Amino acid sequence: MIECLGIDTSNYTTSAALWNPSDGVRQQKKLLPVKPGTLGLRQSDAVFHHTQQLPEILEKLLSAPHGEIGAVGVSSRPRAVDGSYMPCFTVGEGVGRALAVALNVPLFRWSHQQGHIAAALYSSGRLDLIGKEFYAFHVSGGTTEALHVLPDHEIPMELAAHSLDLKAGQAIDRVGSLLGLPFPAGPQLEKLAQQSKKDFKVHVPMKGCDCSLSGVENQCRKMIQEGAEKEDVAKYCLSFILEALCNMTKALLKERPGLPLVFAGGVMSNAFLKEGISKKYRAFFAEPVFSADNAAGIAVLTALREGML
Repeated sequence: MIECLGIDTSNYTTSAALWNPSDGVRQQKKLLPVKPGTLGLRQSDAVFHHTQQLPEILEKLLSAPHGEIGAVGVSSRPRAVDGSYMPCFTVGEGVGRALAVALNVPLFRWSHQQGHIAAALYSSGRLDLIGKEFYAFHVSGGTTEALHVLPDHEIPMELAAHSLDLKAGQAIDRVGSLLGLPFPAGPQLEKLAQQSKKDFKVHVPMKGCDCSLSGVENQCRKMIQEGAEKEDVAKYCLSFILEALCNMTKALLKERPGLPLVFAGGVMSNAFLKEGISKKYRAFFAEPVFSADNAAGIAVLTALREGML
């Protein structure tokens, strides 16, 4: 059986995945180590850790029974636009190039963002949207964007809306740091928010379809200084982000009514956000294991390019 191999070396996770028509996606991934008290990694550290972790990840994935690898896909840059570059992606691209040559198979380069969207489509059972027009939200530590995906099998996209300042994942991690939570703070912040009994009405500054998230950190800091409970601060933070995403969605659907909505990225594994959006809009979400950085979408896109999907 022919399989497609995908590799992704993002700023947070080392991952590799295999796809075949019988079993779908099988993947291995490992978070990059982050020192306690810090809010992320320098690129030089990310590159170093990927060089250590990628062989281990590939050994685990490829030591299990698998078919013949017919193509290799890599995420070579953050976004599919001119000038998009991060050194951490050179690790996966370099290993992918070497494997493709050794195996005498094609190598395909994708953006990390395209991989996220494809992973969301795969895990939500909506691969049928590939080649059609839809809106895709990519919400993570480094990105809060809504993309207008054009009707083509290469998933070309145009930026439709974004955060004008702080990104959703950054906001969560900064507020989490204020509350003494470990990085990444998303899972623990969600647990705290679930314990809050309060409902918050928030106002998110908007400029057209774009949002501004910088105010949430200042407001949460003020709440902490005034003695607010941790769980209430956590819920306020998530309520603010939820309102921003809903406002963006409402504005975008005014421009193009009826387009399908897809939500991808690590922040969208948050059940509070998913439930809040689902109450207002019919949308498709990546399963949690395919929300955070992963190589699954890269493997799926590579299979698509090879005509296997």
